[in-house]
Amino acid sequence: MVVQTTDVDRSDGEYRAWLKEAVRKVQADANRSADTHLLRFPLPEDWGIDLYLKDESTHPTGSLKHRLARSLFLYGLCNGWIRPGKPVIEASSGSTAVSEAYFAKLIGVPFVAVMARSTSRAKIELIEFHGGRCHLVDSPGEVYEVSARLAERTGGHYMDQFTYAERATDWRGNNNIAESIFAQLRLEPHPEPAWIVATAGTGGTSATIARYVHYLQHDTRICVADPESSCFFDGWVKSDPDATCATGSRIEGIGRPRMEPSFVPGAVDRMMKVPDAASIAAMRLLERAIDKKAGASTGTGLWSALRIVAEMKAAGQRGSVVTLICDPGDRYLDKYYADAWLAEQGIEIAPYLELMERFLDGSAPGLD
Repeated sequence: MVVQTTDVDRSDGEYRAWLKEAVRKVQADANRSADTHLLRFPLPEDWGIDLYLKDESTHPTGSLKHRLARSLFLYGLCNGWIRPGKPVIEASSGSTAVSEAYFAKLIGVPFVAVMARSTSRAKIELIEFHGGRCHLVDSPGEVYEVSARLAERTGGHYMDQFTYAERATDWRGNNNIAESIFAQLRLEPHPEPAWIVATAGTGGTSATIARYVHYLQHDTRICVADPESSCFFDGWVKSDPDATCATGSRIEGIGRPRMEPSFVPGAVDRMMKVPDAASIAAMRLLERAIDKKAGASTGTGLWSALRIVAEMKAAGQRGSVVTLICDPGDRYLDKYYADAWLAEQGIEIAPYLELMERFLDGSAPGLD
């Protein structure tokens, strides 16, 4: 008996040509982009401790999320999920959507960002500048379901950064952020940092850095700094994958109301809960120290990094600590840099600013 061979060929010459060109365009963007700078934060020389900030605000779309968006687009294209003429839809508080709108425009597909109404106007304008459309919802918790519904209704692709961020990036290297940090530290006094401090929105950055450190057997420890209204800290401490919190984070770009699939607790050595006032104070301190405005998520990481520096100093340890400049401060002039907004929110940053300044001039032993 002869069994009839079944052969289904779904290849399409026109689609494959489009796919090859789309992948080439995304890869070419990386090839055109120089690496981001590693800046030194001024500490007293006699401490023997160096503090660096990886300045991700210099990417073409102005934030750490440019790396993530590039990886997500390559992942979606190579999986056959992103198709010509069909929209890419993302649940995002802003910076990821800005970067994804850029890449969507680059390859010629529509882009829709689903985000909370509280997102800064500057970010919404940036998304629209890159050709994206913003779909606003009342609660940050709605973004997931609304994004999935929009994708189903339009035949588009829900990018879902909160699920795929930790797997879309090659954590073994391939010029990821961790490999870049270690390469740039190679000629520094302490080339293997004692700590790298990251903040978590999806959790993808902390997972990439931690996996790279473990893979190459470095002694570097990974700390994740979490803002007030976020569940990552509690979920990590209690080993609770179902942890949630009732309100959304006031620190845009980081903190989540639920434990996201891309947050990998087991890869992380330590977590810190950071008051919003400390985050914003540290952001303001950064401008005074190196004349650079950054967002409050950068302040969250800087506050935690300075606390680690204080612990190392008290223990007589020498070494280096690295944290990240996540995005530029000009997106938040009417928010974190506006004293009227701080007063409206009941946020008092003066005590934290004074404490950090006293620590840095040697008149306070630490930040506790």
